[in-house]
Amino acid sequence: MLSWVSSSSNIFLKYISDAFDEKREELALATADPSSDLYVREPGLRYEVLEDRDEYLAENIFWVPQEARWSHLQANAKQPEIGRLIDDAMVAIERENSSLKGVLPKDYSRPSLDKQRLGELMDLIGTIGLGNEISRTSDVLGRVYEYFLGRFASAEGKGGGEFYTPRSVVGLLVEMIEPYKGRVYDPCCGSGGMFVMSERFVKAHGGRREDIAIYGQESNPTTWRLCKMNLAIRGINGDLGPQHADSFHNDLHKDLKADFVLANPPFNVSDWGGDRLRDDVRWNYGVPSVGNANFAWVQHMVHHLSPHGIAAFVLANGSLSANTGGEGEIRRSIVEADLVDCIIAMPPQLFYQTQIPVSLWFLARDKSNSGFRDRRGEALFIDARKMGHLVDRIHRDLSDEDSNRITRAYHAWRGESDAGDYEDLPGFCKSATLEEIASHSYILSPGRYVGSEVLEGDREPFEEKMARLTASLEEQFLESARLEEEIRESLDRVGYGQ
Repeated sequence: MLSWVSSSSNIFLKYISDAFDEKREELALATADPSSDLYVREPGLRYEVLEDRDEYLAENIFWVPQEARWSHLQANAKQPEIGRLIDDAMVAIERENSSLKGVLPKDYSRPSLDKQRLGELMDLIGTIGLGNEISRTSDVLGRVYEYFLGRFASAEGKGGGEFYTPRSVVGLLVEMIEPYKGRVYDPCCGSGGMFVMSERFVKAHGGRREDIAIYGQESNPTTWRLCKMNLAIRGINGDLGPQHADSFHNDLHKDLKADFVLANPPFNVSDWGGDRLRDDVRWNYGVPSVGNANFAWVQHMVHHLSPHGIAAFVLANGSLSANTGGEGEIRRSIVEADLVDCIIAMPPQLFYQTQIPVSLWFLARDKSNSGFRDRRGEALFIDARKMGHLVDRIHRDLSDEDSNRITRAYHAWRGESDAGDYEDLPGFCKSATLEEIASHSYILSPGRYVGSEVLEGDREPFEEKMARLTASLEEQFLESARLEEEIRESLDRVGYGQ
């Protein structure tokens, strides 16, 4: 994965250098314009203004020392010492920008790295304008960065899923819970996709970036750096802790009560060290299995919810029905506590790290839904297994139409006025009471509740339909007989007839 991080880091380096150069050009024009408040008569003093670190930091632009500017690095991209120059640039940037301390990789000079390919990569990235206002406004950089992460996740296979959740899945989670305002938390934040999409959602709906506060944690050191860079290139302030850390054994946000929890925890982890946490305060609904961390993640997230908070996360489908290791009892306790708001069965092949189908869970501390319909004592089940389309030989994705259908059903169920009226649709969605769930032994598989889709019959009279189908069948019999005769004649011609 290091090569992927190297590429992402180069994109980051190009971005902050472009943004710096844009601001520097702006200052150059202003200091040379007699009508400007920043006009400086003497050229020597004008240069001092252009190199004034505070002028950049005041506008949340990273200060880029001369040795780290992209123009200098690209000019030396074909030199054998380019690896060392990039390492020095990373050190200089961290030294001048405390928020990036310990984040940027500094191993470009290692002998195993092909310096020719590194130079070619720099030339390629150098053709992308990332710092200009148009680029930032349309989030061109963000899309480029997501493209790299997505491609890297696909190439890495199982390991790639540790830091990348498909954009359509993240978007669906965010559109469901609508994190307009409050504290957003992801205890296994990967490359930060949940945060980016939340911030994008707020802006798209006329909100302010300052209305949400972001908290995250990530145990993988490389992925933690990816997340820090992913947020930095978008100007998103997030508290990811001072370093990477395991959320179970070193909870960096121990006192946090979040309004929204968004997560895609690793599936079915068996070596999470649960034997050392048997009496943990987070296990309000039962002690999780030491051989499977799924319900440890669930309870960790519930523990961090505020009194009116809602959690939206991805789990392997086995969690919907498993009874081993005490999982059935924990699931029962969660249902009886009326935490289950909605369960969505997803189509297979959505994730890079696994081909098994997954489900989306939505747990709410308070289902009275102030201002909307009171859904206490009920849960919504949605079966989306047949949705999605293949984007390549082994991966599927949800279309906007798929996501919109799911979110409309959920928001209508909640009683939101602009979502229309809710109704159960066989084969797709069902609002079930806690008593109904109990009758199914607290199994949460949506297929048990939504039933089969009702297919509309056509209006063709039975007699006419049978006559038409019989005539068609007769034609097929005749064609079959004709083909059989041709085959026999061909066999006769080559001496194999009977």
